[in-house]
Amino acid sequence: MSMNIVQGGVLQPQATVQSQPFLKWAGGKTQLLAELIARRPAAYNVYYEPFLGSGAFYFALSPVQAVLSDINDDLVNAFQVVRDNPEDLINKLSTYENSKDFFYEMRALDAGSLSSLDRAARLIYLNRTCFNGLYRVNKQGQFNVPFANYKNPNFVQGPKLLADSNLLQGANIQHASFGTVLESAKKGDFVYLDPPYFPLGGYSDFKRYNKEQFHKEDHEKLAELYNQLSDRGCYVMLSNSDTPFTRELYKNWRIDIVYAKRMINCDATKRGEVTEIIVTNYDY
Repeated sequence: MSMNIVQGGVLQPQATVQSQPFLKWAGGKTQLLAELIARRPAAYNVYYEPFLGSGAFYFALSPVQAVLSDINDDLVNAFQVVRDNPEDLINKLSTYENSKDFFYEMRALDAGSLSSLDRAARLIYLNRTCFNGLYRVNKQGQFNVPFANYKNPNFVQGPKLLADSNLLQGANIQHASFGTVLESAKKGDFVYLDPPYFPLGGYSDFKRYNKEQFHKEDHEKLAELYNQLSDRGCYVMLSNSDTPFTRELYKNWRIDIVYAKRMINCDATKRGEVTEIIVTNYDY
C-alpha cells in the first residue's frame, strides 16, 4: 500500500551551478536519476543519504540542507575535503600522472598514514584511473582494483569539484552507520536509502567496498528502520534489487519496478538489463 504523509516542507531550489558526482561508483544511480527524481517529494526539510557512494541523487537534487554519511571512511574523507578544501585538492591532483607506474605507486600507499588532503586526492585519482571506477578492497582493507589505462581519465575535474564544494557547504558529512545517522531524521525530512543490493545470486564480491559485507540480516534491519522512519513522518525512498526477498521486506509500501543496466559481473550471462525496485512510503 502507499501511505500519504504529504505535509509542510521546504521547496528545494537547485544550486546556481549544476553539481555532478566527482566519483564513479559501482551501482551508482546516474542511469536511474530520471526514475528517482520523478518520485521525489515536492517539498521536504533535510535530505538524508546514509549510503552515499558517488552521491548522484544528492547532486541531482541539490538540496539546501543535507546529512550525508557512509561507513567507508575514505569516501567520507573525500567528500569532506571537496567541501572544505577544493582549491588545494585540485592543485594536488594536477601534479598526478596518468601512468601505470604512478597508479600502482599510489595504490600501494597506506591511506591511513596520509593527510586528509592526500588521502582524498589518492581516492579520486585511483577511482578515475582504475578499471570501471570500482572501489573494492580486500579483507585487509587494501584497495586492489587494477589500472585501466584510459587515455583521458580526467581525474583533476577542477570546475566540477568547485561546483560540488559550493553545494556541499550545506551538508553535514559523517562517517557513521545508517542506523546511527538516521536517529536524527524528523518529520518532513526526506531519506533516500541505497544499500549494497541484495544479490540476485552467484558471485557479487564487487559490491564489497568495505572489509565488511552487507548481509541478509542488515537488509532486515534496514527494513525495520524504514518502518520506523515512516512512523516518524519522514518521506522514505529505497532502491534495491528486484528479488522475492526484497519484495517481501517492503510489501506494505509502494513498490515500483524499474530497469537498469548492470555491466559489472564476472559472469557475462548476468550482465545487461535487470529489474530493480524503488520503494516509497508517500504519494507523488
